[in-house]
Amino acid sequence: MANTTANPVEEPRPKVNIKVIVGIMLAGAFVAILNQTLLVTALPHIMRDLKIDATAAQWLTTIFMLVNGIMIPITAYLIDKFNTRALFITSIGLFALGTLIAAISPTFGVLLVGRVIQAAGAGIVMPLMQTVFLVIFPKESRGAAMGMIGLVISFAPAIGPTLSGWVVDTFSWRDLFYIILPIALIDLVIAIFALKNVGKLRDPKLDMISVVLSTIGFGGLLYGFSTASKGWNDPTVLITIAIGAVSLILFVRRQFKLEQPLLEFRVFKDRLFTISMIITVIVFTAMIGASTLLPLYIQNARHLSAVQSGLIVLPGAILMGIMSPITGRIFDKIGAKTLGVTGLALLLIGTVPFTMLSDQTPVWLIMVMFAMRMLGLSMVMMPVTTAGLNQLPTHLLSHATAMNNTLRQVGGSIGTAVLITVFTNASASAAMSGKPADLSMIHGTNMAFMVASILSAAALVMIFFLKEPPRRDRQSGTAEATKNEGKRNSSSQQAKPVSQS
Repeated sequence: MANTTANPVEEPRPKVNIKVIVGIMLAGAFVAILNQTLLVTALPHIMRDLKIDATAAQWLTTIFMLVNGIMIPITAYLIDKFNTRALFITSIGLFALGTLIAAISPTFGVLLVGRVIQAAGAGIVMPLMQTVFLVIFPKESRGAAMGMIGLVISFAPAIGPTLSGWVVDTFSWRDLFYIILPIALIDLVIAIFALKNVGKLRDPKLDMISVVLSTIGFGGLLYGFSTASKGWNDPTVLITIAIGAVSLILFVRRQFKLEQPLLEFRVFKDRLFTISMIITVIVFTAMIGASTLLPLYIQNARHLSAVQSGLIVLPGAILMGIMSPITGRIFDKIGAKTLGVTGLALLLIGTVPFTMLSDQTPVWLIMVMFAMRMLGLSMVMMPVTTAGLNQLPTHLLSHATAMNNTLRQVGGSIGTAVLITVFTNASASAAMSGKPADLSMIHGTNMAFMVASILSAAALVMIFFLKEPPRRDRQSGTAEATKNEGKRNSSSQQAKPVSQS
């Protein structure tokens, strides 16, 4: 096993049309992530049309998140086993097929099948895109490349509810899928003709026991925490989390015993990578948690519409989308630490006012504070992630990107569940003390954002422990490191790379 803590040296980059690859993959990732939040506002319309209750309708979003989260850990194996072109075409093809099935679905069961197929394809796209970008871009340009990914991660889920609210109020919920389908199909056709293979194949062996344990482990945790709003004493919540945790422990232990693990946990031997992943999970929780809590406050406590709720958070999402590529370029020049300190300070300053919301808080103030939070997030999420990934040798990048996306998915789910639990319990406690329903809900929102503020402060402290290598080493490495890397590769237990054709 190669030493993951050593200063990695870049392998020769493939000669490909970078702009074409970036465009194709960003388009695929955009529709895949947009689709994750697209149905949130449309659920009441689907319930009426298909004659289902809220519990059944919620599965349309839950199942997408579950399948997506289960697929991500397996992508490290898929990226090493299959060439870039075939894997991307398959993933976007599955996504387009699922979208078509969902659009024409006559029943709830068929619609659910469409969402499962969509999620299976979408779960591959993001880790594949990150791995490809890290291979085709030199280290001194990776910040800008990952900044474009940050644009997709922040902007797509933010416009989902707003777009969904407008479409279902004006047309039909099926049109949501008909809007996405042409984009996916065009991207698929372009990929078939223009996408080239990137990187090397390593022909890993698939350990089916690991696949089963990974599926049960991550699936159990994701489902358990996503349904924790039922209450932590609910048997389903407790049992699924317990089963997921035990399976995940067995999964991790098994990976350390395998010569070719499904997911390489040894990447955490690198201190910078580990710290960067912890910070990434915290800030992603801060982003997703606020995106969940604010609509509850705006719609249920302030009685504004879903479309208005979406418009209030839209400026912040646009700002983060615009700033992500810019902060990526700044990262390429100065590194992650200065950006991270500034961004986390803005995140904390923008979060604290949400602990003091009232029924008279001006909407413009909410928009400004939310935008400040999103500006801070744009300076942290992808720069810090890139700093951690830059530490690793090329043959571990597929595992590192899969780990990054898995932790973000699971951590975001757990963090959101904790914030919603605080919100629910604080609201109930305020209601029992005699406060009106609206004021009780506002109190719950304030307490949940108090926890979010504490998490933001913890991340701000952690960023000072992020010790990046000297700038010269990040860009080019040293002759001694090159020599050592060659020795490690020759003695590594990794499977022999296979050129992509």
